[in-house]
Amino acid sequence: MRALKWTGIVLGALIALGIAALLIIPLFMDAEEYTPQIEKMVTESTGCPFRMGGDLNLSLFPRTTIALSDLHLGSSPGFGEEDFVSVKSFEMNAELLPLLSGEVVIKRVILDSPRMVVTRGKDGKWNWGCLDKGPERPEKEAEPPEETGPASLPIQSLAVDEFLIRDGVVLFMDKTSGMKKEIRDFRLTLEDVSLDKPIRVGLSALLDGRPVSMTGTVGPVGQEPGKGSMDIDLHVAALEEMDIKVKGSIRDAAFDPYVDLDLRVPPFSPRKVMAALGRSLPMTPADPKALDSVALGMKIQGTPQTLSITDGVMEVDNSKILFAATATSFEKPNLSFDLHVDAINLDRYLPPEREKRPEPEEKKTGAPKSPGTDAEPLRRMILDGQISIGNLQVKKAKVKDLDMHITARNGRFQLDPLSLNMYDGSITGSAACDLSQDLPRHTAELTIKGVHINPLLQDLFQKDFLKGVFMAEWRLALEGKDTPTLKKTLNGQGELIFTHGTLKGVSLTDMARNVKRAFGAADKGSEQAHTDFSEVRVPFTAADGVIHTPKAVMVTPVMHLRAQGQADLVQETLDFRVVPKGAAILKGRGDSQDRSGITVPILVSGTFSSPKFRPDLEAIARQQLKKRLKGDASSADVIMDLLKKLQSGD
Repeated sequence: MRALKWTGIVLGALIALGIAALLIIPLFMDAEEYTPQIEKMVTESTGCPFRMGGDLNLSLFPRTTIALSDLHLGSSPGFGEEDFVSVKSFEMNAELLPLLSGEVVIKRVILDSPRMVVTRGKDGKWNWGCLDKGPERPEKEAEPPEETGPASLPIQSLAVDEFLIRDGVVLFMDKTSGMKKEIRDFRLTLEDVSLDKPIRVGLSALLDGRPVSMTGTVGPVGQEPGKGSMDIDLHVAALEEMDIKVKGSIRDAAFDPYVDLDLRVPPFSPRKVMAALGRSLPMTPADPKALDSVALGMKIQGTPQTLSITDGVMEVDNSKILFAATATSFEKPNLSFDLHVDAINLDRYLPPEREKRPEPEEKKTGAPKSPGTDAEPLRRMILDGQISIGNLQVKKAKVKDLDMHITARNGRFQLDPLSLNMYDGSITGSAACDLSQDLPRHTAELTIKGVHINPLLQDLFQKDFLKGVFMAEWRLALEGKDTPTLKKTLNGQGELIFTHGTLKGVSLTDMARNVKRAFGAADKGSEQAHTDFSEVRVPFTAADGVIHTPKAVMVTPVMHLRAQGQADLVQETLDFRVVPKGAAILKGRGDSQDRSGITVPILVSGTFSSPKFRPDLEAIARQQLKKRLKGDASSADVIMDLLKKLQSGD
């Protein structure tokens, strides 16, 4: 947070101010005479109002001491008289003679009861905005910046026995969102501060009443701070739930920064962490025990332009995730990654299923929709990633050995290859999504082999109406930003094949062989009725969301059934006609059931969720009239038309 950066600047300025005062204020002068000058200097240099409400005390013997009290750094205009930073007292004790020779020997630095209030107004402005503006300076001609490295300190050595900030308070208030955070009892201790040895760090505070602490070592910082390598070994304990260990180094922090860190987070409960912060999880998982244990480890190396993560390991409940990633050119993100998951049940982490709610009134009245997601960041992205999952469950469907390679450039995302195993079968293919235009375009090619369809339907839809082995090939294209539009624009072709299966709930062979049985099956919808088949083959084409099947075939033990018609994906309706063939030839092959009678075409209608089957009685009557009239088709048509009119009352 930029506010924290400016806090460090303010604290550093106080120390520098103390050292300067020790050097420039003679013993015999009244230090309080310098209070207005100091206030003016700080105000002009920071851009924020500064005042010293207490005394400025200076003594040189037995040690050089400077003490300031009741310090106030004001907020930006528009935030009233509330201070951005206030300090009850500041005291620094130093040895004078070493200071005169360029050696800084400080016995102690104490900052007592500092208080920071970070406020964001309803207009989105921050109360520390004046720090960004700084003092007003006359305009000068632009000069080329000089290339300079980190500056050396104008001292020979530095030694601080004790640096202490105690009883600190930080208040954060965001009036745009109503969020409030409070840090109290802030305490920072630095021991053995020097330029050539590691500095021991101790920090503790209460975040919204919950303890946070950090211990460890930093440094040495060197004679030229920000140049060379600085080691870090820190342990952070937060909210009585999390332990974070960071070890490594930062090189050339002020000039050409490079980090090489090892991050380790032992198992913790995200649920308990969020509860400690007084917040809930961003999304409520279906499983109340999900996200109860998470552990993390990784190595981080990088610069402001490039970041690399290696040896990444994350354990989420019972899942283990191995990952590595590299990111460059953050303005135009170039990301590559490799992700492997041994097993994960995503259903545990997805929101629980709820009953379908009625659509809002604005949708029913045709009110304008809210603007879609801005795709411009995705168009700038360059992506190259590999994902593999050993065992996956999503929407209760079970997948094994998922492997996919995803790439992206200029808004064109490609998933190729894609392979997985499920229900004793396999799926291979590729897919693409083109976001380079305002209207996204999608394509997919899939090959499915040997998938047992019944357990898949039961897991995915909780439906038990079809058994068999499923195979398919299709090439589809569609475009749009929402599901209704995608359905309307579906185009392509393919073929579905089912072998050695059973269609439950309806006996198409009985319906096709006998009108009486057909009526009974249609009326009762017996669950015991079924249709065994050796093969179902459905070649199809898709045009603007309507699936056409001109030559679908079902082969059963007693007959062949041929079907043609269409399925409307937008309306989710069915319109098919099934015609039986070859019944007389198959009679008598060890089948003792009575299969005499006429064959009956079958009409399939209704919806995807509730299909309806009924005999095509009009076709039967027309066929029988033709036979009685000895093939006189025109007379049969006249009689059928007359019967229709009588039935309708015309």
